[in-house]
Amino acid sequence: MKKIKKLFSKLDMQKKVALFTMLFLIVDQVSKIVLDRALPLNVTYTIADRFIYITKSYNTGIACSMLADSPYLIISISIIIFILLLLYLPKFKENKRNILAFSLIFGGLFGNLIDRLIYGHVIDFIDIMIFNYDYPIFNIADSFVFIGVMLLIWSIYLGEDNENRSKRK
Repeated sequence: MKKIKKLFSKLDMQKKVALFTMLFLIVDQVSKIVLDRALPLNVTYTIADRFIYITKSYNTGIACSMLADSPYLIISISIIIFILLLLYLPKFKENKRNILAFSLIFGGLFGNLIDRLIYGHVIDFIDIMIFNYDYPIFNIADSFVFIGVMLLIWSIYLGEDNENRSKRK
């Protein structure tokens, strides 16, 4: 374990992000493949009554099925976001939070992008209800992107996106 830790510490931030991105991408894709094969479409299974359900659905759009009739636009936007974040990555201070943030975003982005390119839709299955509001069904990739964006916003708030600002704090 110490050898792995030592080897990992020698990697630069971009390589660490690439490794964790692959890990998150694999987790996302395996979850979708397993659930897509195991569950019928649009049938709901209760995990925790009045809170968590599993309902497999196919979504051709983005959040809440927006842009459902624009697959090429969604794919283009995903690629542009990836390129912009990749260009922005070196501006961030190298720390665990920033590595995790970029890896989660990239893993989720690629997970949904792969689905769109292969199937023409993403496979959603997490169905949450809070205070009798049934949220739109989503998947692990969506969760990764959301958590990653929240971590990135926190890093920007802390000034970790700018070497000069982060040194002053």
